[in-house]
Amino acid sequence: MKKNVSYFLLVLFFACLFSCKDKEKEEPLIPVSQKALSDTSSVFYADFASYPRERNKLPVGVFDSGTGGLTVLEVMLKMDRFDNITGAQSPDGISDFAGENFIYLGDEANMPYGDYDAQGKTDYLRELVVKDALFLMGNHYYNLAIDDTPTGIKEPVKIIVIACNTATAYGLEDVRKMLCASGTNVKVIGVINAGARAALSGLNKSQNYAIGVMATPGTISSGAYERTIKDLALEMGFTGNIQIFSQPGAGFANAVDGVGDYVYKGATSIREEYRGPVLGKEEGDINPSIIDRYNFDFTDNGILFTKDKGEFSCIQLNSAANYARFHLVSLVEQHRKSGSRMPLNSIILGCTHYPFLLDTLQKTIEELRNYKRDGIYIYRNSISKDFRFIDPAQYTAMECYSILREDKCLAYRPEKGDLMSFISVPSYGLPLNALDRDGNLTFEYKYSRVPGTEDITVKQLPFSSRYIDRDTQDRMERLVPYSFSLIKERL
Repeated sequence: MKKNVSYFLLVLFFACLFSCKDKEKEEPLIPVSQKALSDTSSVFYADFASYPRERNKLPVGVFDSGTGGLTVLEVMLKMDRFDNITGAQSPDGISDFAGENFIYLGDEANMPYGDYDAQGKTDYLRELVVKDALFLMGNHYYNLAIDDTPTGIKEPVKIIVIACNTATAYGLEDVRKMLCASGTNVKVIGVINAGARAALSGLNKSQNYAIGVMATPGTISSGAYERTIKDLALEMGFTGNIQIFSQPGAGFANAVDGVGDYVYKGATSIREEYRGPVLGKEEGDINPSIIDRYNFDFTDNGILFTKDKGEFSCIQLNSAANYARFHLVSLVEQHRKSGSRMPLNSIILGCTHYPFLLDTLQKTIEELRNYKRDGIYIYRNSISKDFRFIDPAQYTAMECYSILREDKCLAYRPEKGDLMSFISVPSYGLPLNALDRDGNLTFEYKYSRVPGTEDITVKQLPFSSRYIDRDTQDRMERLVPYSFSLIKERL
């Protein structure tokens, strides 16, 4: 394993040496990037000329479309894969990021990023990703959504980690090009390359494999994972065939973050505003012929349904666990029906929200492995004996550390590091039809916005119990305890 990780880091190092000038030739900067660089009259203008030259004491910036990116931050805070003195790949009993400060942004108001492509709004999504980066690089934040001016003081960051697969797929290059033009020497990394490398590491390069990808519809439709896996396999010298099976997780990330269009805790019956998967026979539907294989949890109204003559006539998923079950079973069933002779060696969790449901996903895989029909284990040939779920977080954290060390930008503070965490909320004063009953942006308003304007429709505020509900706090405390312990100090 150490040999594989060493190779991974070596390739990462050379990949980071490409020329900014070459990248800038590909296409022009998007409007918000142009404004940040040169339009002093724009609210998005960033005075990059005054950016700190000494960056080692600055915080590490991490952002995601919601709270899911905390799974990446958690790994970064706890990781011990290197010797902090020599830089050798050898644990030394000290966290690799010990003494580092972090700033985390969850763009909750604009999530889910995975739906912008389906709504024909990829240009606006690209703008959102650049705006997230600009916030991390800025010096101020809003204290309240009603504030006209951001008066809170924060430090700019020394590196940006895009802990969101969809944001990486659509916006990484936009951020990279803006940073190259900014002259700040700030670098940006994303989770897709890390996940692809993790899936390929340790495999016999002459053998055939099947790899699954679960990600948001936007990430899947971008083709980023499939393209990256195939490019890396070629780069790493694979001669065997790599098959890729993709499952767009419609509603999964939304359910993890409790978005009302996908789950609603108080619901007891079928809802008109529901936007998740429905019962049917089309691709992406809940397949009535395999209802028993999903093994949905009906307790606490986790499934809302109606029946006609004893058969389900309507089903709505109403818990994150049931979304996890539906999409995982759908992926494995897709593989089974394909007739592939190669079992799934791994499934990449291509959305940072998905590891929150890892226990459910692991349980579901074992249920499928042991599922019988007419005395036959119909999924045994679809799931490798050494099957594993891939969480790209570990490899993303390693890439971040290696870049900071190479750039001589590690802090090396003896004291404990700090975490400032922010969440976006709708701006005060938006039209009434822009907000739903819970005060969130409505689906229609969220996806009707256009890029290139000076509109401030959301504001970044410090994490607060006002904006983070008790269920989300409990989930964070259970699944990302170290991150939550730092967040809780400021709640």
